[in-house]
Amino acid sequence: MLLESVDLRPGPGGPAPLLMCDLTQSYSPKGGGGVSTYLAEKRKFILDHTPHSLLQIVPGPKDKVVEDGRHIWAEVAADPVRGSPNYRFILRTGVVRKLLKHYRPDVIESLCPWVLPWTAIHHRRAFPATTLVAGYSTDFPNAHVYRVARAKFGDTLGKAFRWLSYGYAEITYREFDWVYTLSQDVSDVLSTHNVPRTCVLPLGVDIASFHPSRRDPGFRAELGLDGDGPLLVYAGRIDNEKRADRLIDMFRKLPAGLGAALVMIGDGKLRERLTAEAQGLSIALPGFEADRDRLARALASADIYVSGMADETFGISIVEAQASGLPVIGVASGAMVDRVPAGLGHLVPVDDTQAMADQVAMLWRSGNLPAMGAAARAHVEEHFSWNRTFERLLGEIYPKAMRHAALRAAHGRVRAGRLAAAAG
Repeated sequence: MLLESVDLRPGPGGPAPLLMCDLTQSYSPKGGGGVSTYLAEKRKFILDHTPHSLLQIVPGPKDKVVEDGRHIWAEVAADPVRGSPNYRFILRTGVVRKLLKHYRPDVIESLCPWVLPWTAIHHRRAFPATTLVAGYSTDFPNAHVYRVARAKFGDTLGKAFRWLSYGYAEITYREFDWVYTLSQDVSDVLSTHNVPRTCVLPLGVDIASFHPSRRDPGFRAELGLDGDGPLLVYAGRIDNEKRADRLIDMFRKLPAGLGAALVMIGDGKLRERLTAEAQGLSIALPGFEADRDRLARALASADIYVSGMADETFGISIVEAQASGLPVIGVASGAMVDRVPAGLGHLVPVDDTQAMADQVAMLWRSGNLPAMGAAARAHVEEHFSWNRTFERLLGEIYPKAMRHAALRAAHGRVRAGRLAAAAG
C-alpha cells in the first residue's frame, strides 16, 4: 500500500481529508515517554504522507493554541502531577470540550484512561458523527492501580481496587468505536472484561535515526565514566513504576573487575535520590534528553541496554536500543517478553538484581555481544517501523472504527425516528 494512497473516507472527487484529534494527559516535553514519542511520530507521518489534518490536545503550563498549516497544537493549562513534576493532569475538561466543539474533529483518538476518555464520549453524544478510537497503552488496573494500592493498603485491598478499575475500564472502553492495545496479552485482558472491537497495534522506531552507525567512542569519556568494560544504558523515567532503583542495585552486584559503567538517561522523582546513591560509582544520570539525535548517539555508544521494568506495555525505548545494535538484559514480565526473544538478550525474574548482574557479566565475557547486537538490529528492521504502525492505524483501525460509528449513528437515527413516531 502506497503511503499516499491511505484513504479513510472516499468522496465523489477523491479522498476527503479528515481532521483527526489526539487527546491525552500522558504528554511531557521534558519527561519523554512512549506517548510523547508517538505524538511526534504521528504528526510527522500525517503531514508527510497524507492529506489529513491533526489536532493534538495535551496538558501544559497555560492555555495555548498554535495553528500551523494542517497541524493544530493545543495545550490546556494544568497543574503538575504530585510526585511526577514533569507531567500535568487536565481537570478543566470544559476547555477541552470547547476545543473539540470549535474544531469538530472527525476522529478522536484517546490515549489515556482517566477523565479525558469521558470528555471525548460526552462530545460524541453531542456530535454523533464523531468516531472514537482509544489507545489502551497501559493495562492501568494492574500496572498502576493494583501496584500502588497494594503498597499502601496490602494485597487484599489492592486486588479490590484492581477489580473496581477493570469495571471502570469496561464501562469506559465499550463506548469507543474501536480500541487498540500494544500487545496481545493486554487485548486478551480487555476481552475477558467484555470490551469488544479490540486489536493490537505494534508501535515503531525511526530505524534511520536509531542506528549502530551513531556510535561515538568518545561518549563514555564525555560523561566522565571510567572503566574499560561494558557501558550499560537505560532510557526512560527514573521512577518507581520503571523500577529504576533496581539498576543501581544490579550495578553494585557486578564483578569488581568487569570495569562496567552505567548511564541512566531520563528524569523522574527518583533521580535526585539515585544520583546521591550512585556517588563513588561509575554511574551517570544526565537527565532527560529531548534531542532524538543525541539520544540515538547515546544508545549506539553503549554496549548493553538494561531495564528492570516489569509492566512494560510495549517498550519503545527497548526497540530503539535494539535498532541501535544493543542486546537487552531485562525482566521476564510484561511486553519485554515479546520485545526480547531468544538470541536478542536475556530475561531474568522480576526484581532479581543478582541474576541481572550475572547475565550482564556473562554476556560481556561470552564474546557474543556483537552477533547479538546485529541480530537485534535485523529483528527491528524486519518487524518495526513507524510507517508500518501508522499505515495500519489509518488503513485498518480508523476505517473499522468509522464504519462502526456510521452504523451506530444510523441506529441512533432509526431509534429517534421510532420514538418520534410513537410520540406523534
